[in-house]
Amino acid sequence: MKLKIVMEKDWDKTLSVNLKGQFLCAQAASSEMVKNKWGRIIDIASKSHGGCGIAFSEIAHYTASKGGVVALTEALALEITSKGINCNIICPGAVDTDMTKGMKGSSQLEQVIQRIPKGRMANPGEIAKLAIFLASEESEYISGASIVIDSGWLTS
Repeated sequence: MKLKIVMEKDWDKTLSVNLKGQFLCAQAASSEMVKNKWGRIIDIASKSHGGCGIAFSEIAHYTASKGGVVALTEALALEITSKGINCNIICPGAVDTDMTKGMKGSSQLEQVIQRIPKGRMANPGEIAKLAIFLASEESEYISGASIVIDSGWLTS
């Protein structure tokens, strides 16, 4: 039986961009960071990465790619945290981006927003603030963490 929800070409493209792309960036960046014995790798996954009870129909390729990012970053943290490089994952909930603009006015988006305690999607700047913290000296003891930033959606 074939899954009808995702075309194979979409699966390949999404995993190539979302998972392989982050792998290649981390590989290149970490080789330089090891030389300096300091660095921060901050990957972006999604709250919809599997394992937390949030899934949406027709985006199995997206969910699989983001779950792969979580696994990749956790494994990378085990390999290089001892070399002074922290590796963490930001898992945003719904964010008002070009990707979600096509959903405006849809019943699916309205259902999502109803589950968000703040009653709105995050703006990219709110996610960036977490990335800035994780890139700073103040996050020295945080590595291998998957941090969900979703206004409490998972708790509702």
